[in-house]
Amino acid sequence: MKNTKINNIRNIGIIAHIDAGKTTVTERILYYTGRSYKIGEVHDGEAVMDWMPDEQERGITITSAVTTCQWNGRDIQIIDTPGHVDFTIEVERSLRVLDGAVGVFCAVGGVEPQSETVWRQADKYKVPKIAFINKLDRIGADFFGTVAMIKDRLHAEPLILQLPVGQEDTFSGVIDLIRMKKIAWDDETLGANYQTEEIPEDLQEEAKKYRDKLIEALSDHDDAILEAFFSGADIREETLVQGVRNATIGLKLVPIFCGSALKNKGIQPLLDGIVDYLPSPVDIPPIKGIIPGTDETVECAAKDKGPLAALIFKVSMIEGRKLSYVRIYSGTLKAGAEVFNPARNQKEKLSRILLMHANKRERIDEVGAGSIVGVIGLKDSSTGETLCNPNFPILLEKMDFYEPVISIAVEPKTHSDQEKLDQVLEKYMAEDPTLRVKQDEDTGQTILSGMGELHLEIIVSRMKREFNTSVNVGKPQVVYRETIRKQAEATVVFDREVAGQRHFGEVKIHLLPLGRGSGNSFQSKISGDIIPDSFIPAIEKGVTESFESGFLMGYPVVDVKAVLTGGSFKESLGTELAYKVSTSMACKEALSKAEPFLLEPIMSVEIFVPDSFMGDVIGDLSSRGGKIESINPKINIQAIKAIVPLSSMFGYSTNLRSSTQGRGTFTMQFSHFDQRG
Repeated sequence: MKNTKINNIRNIGIIAHIDAGKTTVTERILYYTGRSYKIGEVHDGEAVMDWMPDEQERGITITSAVTTCQWNGRDIQIIDTPGHVDFTIEVERSLRVLDGAVGVFCAVGGVEPQSETVWRQADKYKVPKIAFINKLDRIGADFFGTVAMIKDRLHAEPLILQLPVGQEDTFSGVIDLIRMKKIAWDDETLGANYQTEEIPEDLQEEAKKYRDKLIEALSDHDDAILEAFFSGADIREETLVQGVRNATIGLKLVPIFCGSALKNKGIQPLLDGIVDYLPSPVDIPPIKGIIPGTDETVECAAKDKGPLAALIFKVSMIEGRKLSYVRIYSGTLKAGAEVFNPARNQKEKLSRILLMHANKRERIDEVGAGSIVGVIGLKDSSTGETLCNPNFPILLEKMDFYEPVISIAVEPKTHSDQEKLDQVLEKYMAEDPTLRVKQDEDTGQTILSGMGELHLEIIVSRMKREFNTSVNVGKPQVVYRETIRKQAEATVVFDREVAGQRHFGEVKIHLLPLGRGSGNSFQSKISGDIIPDSFIPAIEKGVTESFESGFLMGYPVVDVKAVLTGGSFKESLGTELAYKVSTSMACKEALSKAEPFLLEPIMSVEIFVPDSFMGDVIGDLSSRGGKIESINPKINIQAIKAIVPLSSMFGYSTNLRSSTQGRGTFTMQFSHFDQRG
């Protein structure tokens, strides 16, 4: 890695809905690039990238795994991300540090809800993407239907580069529209060998039609191709490849590849597409950050000899040691070197740098810009924080994390478990920013909050498996929010002696309800004559802290604006403590007057059921307080979209299986907070 030219690096993520075949695609990539000596199957629990015992048992990806392989002289660094909505944070932090992504779509299911979520996450970070339509050998596979869904649901501009030869049980290969050749794979060599042939006569007309469409789409973004298109001249293969690359990196088009990863068809051209069309670190805009303590923005170009700018995007506890995953945007990391964390204003020392291959590691002494590596030795630095040179401090933009929507109570089974529980949970919180732990003051229980039932189930399983810590688990509880129905205000004076010093602060706080999803805000409407400006930050902090625990049941307060409308100040007695406490008390009093009420998490649910069971499923959803948004017929099944309160969805999977003879499936993800209708 150290000597790899930066423009030969491809940092990519494999993203998709659960069961679209992401991990199977990754396993084939590792096999055909020579990284693995055999193909590991997800259904056998042998996938290289699903190395955690919980992943192997359940056949799903839980944590994003990093690996490196080589293809056509390029180093491809791959992150295989989870598809389950409970582990969305793994996708979010992976996309934050990747340069390109491969979206995998099931040719039968098409664009499913979690596909939309991860695609939006990639759009948020402006990540160029290519798409691989998988499972074309399956009954009900629909290549063009999936392409249409990519356009309609993801608002992307698909660019078909390949056509399938046959579908379902007749799927035998693909037609390459750039080179106008048919590619067929050899089953005896597990797809390692493939032949390039002339396009069969009965497919030539369709191939020419879609090649013309390809050139027409590219001509909108490339003047050279536009000129050749209108003049009727032949367009060289290199010109087309460059045109596709420019349009992909420019986020204009999404190249479409196809195949069947499980049947070992379509992976080598996909690898060519990753190399040809996805960007290297030098093809994307330089990373931006600010100089700590200022608002001055600086850019760090992807150069080994530039100032160090690296982001910790993930922390794992492996065998009791802290392993930090780091993306280096600029500069060089050296083992044993000292680095600076501007977020904590402290220096850290790197003891080891590791090239990652899932859970296997290779020690290296030095690594340059564009690389993704594991680092051991960082004691305090955490997810989303920057590492830089002490002499050239830079602070990269922090990562956004999701708020948990579900909680369980956990109690240690034995006295020895009690001693370990706090330490174990602290380690998991360092790994996972979406996990929260707090003590219930009334019951003394430890409350664990996360993104879903599966998320918390996995944490409890890992506690037992990795740290031999057993707990009793309480029934899942919804994490509500509180807000207000009307305006209210309160005035509070804090005038007390604390530790031998008198503290005085008086504030008048006015609360106003805001629209759903607006968040909280604070505004001061007083002059410095009433309360000096130096105390305003303390007052704002008092507001923020008071909103962490609401009046009704202690849930966080949302969608409320707090306005400082009055107060008073006494020379030499006014302190930050007094103003913070008086503000917090005023907010609590105003909240109690403002008709507070609960908001609950509303989930977006998509259910796939055979036609004959649709009536029962819709009736059941209505009884749970759900609202049907749409019903879309697919081949032999109906796709029902609805929004349903989370509190009604506990145990739904068992209920759905029993009411549809095991044939119904569903996906669920958080939509918004709202009052139950």
